Amino acid sequence: MSFLTAQWKNLILANYVINPKQLEKYLPTGTELDYWNGNCYVSLVGFLFKDTKVLGFRIPKHTDFEEVNLRFYVKRFENGQWKRGVVFIKEIVPKYAITFVANTFYKENYETLAMNHKNELQAEIRTIGYQWRHQNTTNTIEVKAYDFSTPIETGTEAEFITEHYFGYTKYNETTTYEYEVKHPKWNQYLIKNHEITIDFEKVYGSDFAFLNLLEPTSVYLAEGSEISVENKRKIAL
Repeated sequence: MSFLTAQWKNLILANYVINPKQLEKYLPTGTELDYWNGNCYVSLVGFLFKDTKVLGFRIPKHTDFEEVNLRFYVKRFENGQWKRGVVFIKEIVPKYAITFVANTFYKENYETLAMNHKNELQAEIRTIGYQWRHQNTTNTIEVKAYDFSTPIETGTEAEFITEHYFGYTKYNETTTYEYEVKHPKWNQYLIKNHEITIDFEKVYGSDFAFLNLLEPTSVYLAEGSEISVENKRKIAL
């Protein structure tokens, strides 16, 4: 049985090309950075959990909620093939129980903050947005997109950003946790414009203050799908 099942809906993915040296201290043992066209990315991702179940059970008042995370991309070679995955710098949710479960059982770096989201349709333009409060400041990631979706094409940057199916967590210098995230390929919406108002230094720490000075290289809106998160395993090296 999967550890967690849910629907992930309306994923905003804002992507920044950065110097890979910025990520060295966060790289889990046994993984290496994954590049697309020679570029190293971090992504700010906002999305909605729907119909969430843990070990097949719905937890009252914890089935539908927002998440915003900052992540980067890695790969790991095992049994003659590459596994492509992500590492999370921080994941923000509005539910304390979700934070407790994720930090306790998956050794992730979750934080609980007040959050809300927007999903509006007007004149065939869909507005999707996520907000959270941190140190009395409102942070926002929002897009306006045309209300029709198309498949994400093979070999594109969008495919690279969305097609990583493992999560890796750096527990310490010798131990990494790995878990698989299963979902079908997603469709995407054509973005009309976007708004990102975030104090990266306050939210993610001084190591990521430089993102305040950068514009995203790309912004995508993925439709999402049903997903499952499988049980973790420890990789000791």
